[in-house]
Amino acid sequence: MSQPKPITEGQLKIMKPLISAYGRFNTWIYGLTGGRVLNKFLGHEICVVTMTGAKTGKKRDVPLMYVPYKEGVLLVASLGGAPKHPTWYYNLVANPDIDVQVKDVTLHLRARRATPAEKVEVWDTCTKYYPPYDEYQARTERDIPVFICEPR
Repeated sequence: MSQPKPITEGQLKIMKPLISAYGRFNTWIYGLTGGRVLNKFLGHEICVVTMTGAKTGKKRDVPLMYVPYKEGVLLVASLGGAPKHPTWYYNLVANPDIDVQVKDVTLHLRARRATPAEKVEVWDTCTKYYPPYDEYQARTERDIPVFICEPR
């Protein structure tokens, strides 16, 4: 199998507005239906994470794929293997208290970036749940962060 091609800055500039627009639509429909509609992406369940913006301090709802984990979730800041972290990464670093809506259930969680040792432990769980994460990691030079989100 050949090495995945990196995502270029130009491709990222095109992708971001599309991802943002779809994310707003997805969040609206997800909330309207209690997570019964638009609750999957590429066959894998998504959640809606309510977080506080790092720069604005405003509440943001972001639809994300997640990995069920203990009493919370794992969130993988992959952005498809782009060279930069997704915007929501910075929000969680600055403001780790989040609400995660999984269908019609809301979890009140605190996100923290997995330490290198923890990432080794949970990465296999993440890739079993969504195998393309390995390809995304191979596509980028950055270490894709994993957030462990636990009840607060």
